[in-house]
Amino acid sequence: MWLHNASLPMIILSLLVLQVGMGVGSMDNLGRMIRSIHWQMFLLPACTIVGTLLFTSLAFLFFSNHKLGDIMAIGSGFGYYSLSSVLIAQMKTITVGPAQATQLATIALLTNVVRELLALFGCKYFTRKGSCFAAISIAGINSMDVCLPSILRAANDKTLVPVAVFHGIILEISIPMLIAFFCQ
Repeated sequence: MWLHNASLPMIILSLLVLQVGMGVGSMDNLGRMIRSIHWQMFLLPACTIVGTLLFTSLAFLFFSNHKLGDIMAIGSGFGYYSLSSVLIAQMKTITVGPAQATQLATIALLTNVVRELLALFGCKYFTRKGSCFAAISIAGINSMDVCLPSILRAANDKTLVPVAVFHGIILEISIPMLIAFFCQ
C-alpha cells in the first residue's frame, strides 16, 4: 500500500516546504521586505544557531548515553519538529538501526514541540525580561509563522515582521545542513 512507502514523510515535508516558499514568494510586500534586509539581520539567526548549539552541547552532560553528534542533531531542529524528526530518523536508521533512530527522532520531536510551546506562552515574558529579539530567537523557525502574532503582540511593534520572517527563513535553510552534519 502506498501509505507504507518509507519516503512518504519526506515527500510530504518537501511539498510543505515548497508551499511555504510559494507563499513567501507570492507576498505582495516581498520586494519591500527583501530591500529591508541589512547585513545586521544575519546576526540574530547566527546568534540563535550558536546559542542553541551551545546549550544543546550542555545537554550532553545529562544525556551522556547518546553521542554528542546525536544530541547536536536534536538541537538543530530549532523548533521545526516535523522536519527535524523525520530527517534524524532517516539519517540515523542507517548507522544506529531503526529502534535507536526512532528514539532520537522522538526526542527531537518532543524537544522542538516544547521549544514552540515555550516560545508561544513565554513571548510576553521574554520580551519584557530580554527584548523582542529574545522572543524571536527562542521561537526559532516558528518566529516566521506560528509564534509571529504572539511576538508582535508582546513587542507591540509591527516593524519586526521582516526580522522575524528573515530569521525563520535562515533557520529553515540551516536545519537540513546542520542535521546532516551532526548525523554523520
